Amino acid sequence: MASHWSTMSAVSLPRQGPRYFSLLWEEELDDLRPILSEVFERRAEVLRRWYELYLVYFGNSRALSETEFFQICGEDLESTLLPLLRKDFDGFVTGVRRVGESLLQRKVPFPEVVASMHLFEESASAAFPGFPRVEPHHYHAFDKLSHCRIIVLADAYFRSHAAAAAGRLRDLEREAAQLPRQARTRFHGLVGAHPTMRRLYERIEAVASTLTTVLIVGESGTGKELVARAIHECGAAPRAPFVALNCAAIPRELIESELFGYKRGAFSGAVGEYIGLFRAAQGGTLLLDEITEMSPDTQSKLLRVSQERTVRPVGSVQEIPVNVRIIASTNQRPEEAVRLGRLREDLYYRLQVNLLEVPPLRERLSDLPLLVEHFIALFNEKFERATPVVEIEPEALAALERYKWPGNVRELSNAIETAFTFSPSPMLGIADLPANIRGDAGTAAGLRAADPPLRPATFAEMERDLVRRALEFTGGNKVKAARLLKISRKKLYAKITKYQIK
Repeated sequence: MASHWSTMSAVSLPRQGPRYFSLLWEEELDDLRPILSEVFERRAEVLRRWYELYLVYFGNSRALSETEFFQICGEDLESTLLPLLRKDFDGFVTGVRRVGESLLQRKVPFPEVVASMHLFEESASAAFPGFPRVEPHHYHAFDKLSHCRIIVLADAYFRSHAAAAAGRLRDLEREAAQLPRQARTRFHGLVGAHPTMRRLYERIEAVASTLTTVLIVGESGTGKELVARAIHECGAAPRAPFVALNCAAIPRELIESELFGYKRGAFSGAVGEYIGLFRAAQGGTLLLDEITEMSPDTQSKLLRVSQERTVRPVGSVQEIPVNVRIIASTNQRPEEAVRLGRLREDLYYRLQVNLLEVPPLRERLSDLPLLVEHFIALFNEKFERATPVVEIEPEALAALERYKWPGNVRELSNAIETAFTFSPSPMLGIADLPANIRGDAGTAAGLRAADPPLRPATFAEMERDLVRRALEFTGGNKVKAARLLKISRKKLYAKITKYQIK
């Protein structure tokens, strides 16, 4: 197929009519009309094929339910095809832009948006028997049409994202400006009035004034990425890119090319040039989460970048200047990581000049009411319940205050979301909390003071309780319960059998 395309692109042909996005000629659009008409007539079949691929790509981690997928992608097909069949390219652009905005409003992650871009190319696939014969030059034209659609969809998605972020940023800036430092309870997405948090807010403002390197240290779940975003938003260029990389999520041998980019042909599979995350974050901030998971060799190159402010893509001999703030984070004590050989000593000395420590939740339990209020407001907006939650019972709050919170603020967020999901009441009660937190409630859970303390719930007990409550909440509807738990129906049936839930 590539040879046909290269042949077509090499021949200079006379063209008629306008050229859209400098890619697609009007006569090429005319050539595609039989294919576009067939796709529109068989759009139910096409959508079903799209959904099958969507399941393969994302499985249980997908953001859209089956109903939402068919609604949004059905609108996508009509927004794309109907204007094109009428030769109304402006209408095509308007419709696809509306789809991009809709995907952002549904909080669909960008990787899924990228997948939706490529699903359109499947429409001309031979996987649909009975379609008109697709010639090589048709594939070439369809590919260019798909690129036009990608341009519009990505532009709409990121414009909407930027507008939402700008609005949030203005609100945060206004809130921060109106409060004296000693009265702050919220700061650029962080929540807390404890003295350690207010000192953290001041240190964030201090390090944000320059593009100096920063090291954030804190246990898992304390909100290290929120601290990094706050530094970025307090800086001189808050609307510049903020790029985050979890070093533990990528194989060590791939991190270098991910950070610095690579030239075409640098290694097997490098079929094009990749700019890398440093250049993607140009003018802004690059967060390297779990820096100790990076190999010592890559840490050495990272040290050089932080000193020289240049990167060398894999396979290149040229240095490229970058202007990026580097923020690293770790859930380990950095001195211990250096002793164990997981963090280079020279890199540590470079990073620890600006060291920020995020306190664990158990050391600032006085912030619990503020955090609970914050998460209730957040989940009211996220879930759009018919009966919003307005507060939490004192007994439930007391149980939260007695719990040790090994998972920190992230665990608290999950606990409130669980209570939010299963409570039909506008007030969250102790019975709505996860079993392990209720188990710490002692006498508040109805036990006599003389009774021995409850043992912690086992994982199996917690899982059984969660499955049972999901089935109760959905009235026994297993499809809805599986969707609520974000597992497959097959897995739900297995758990019902395993725990003998009736």
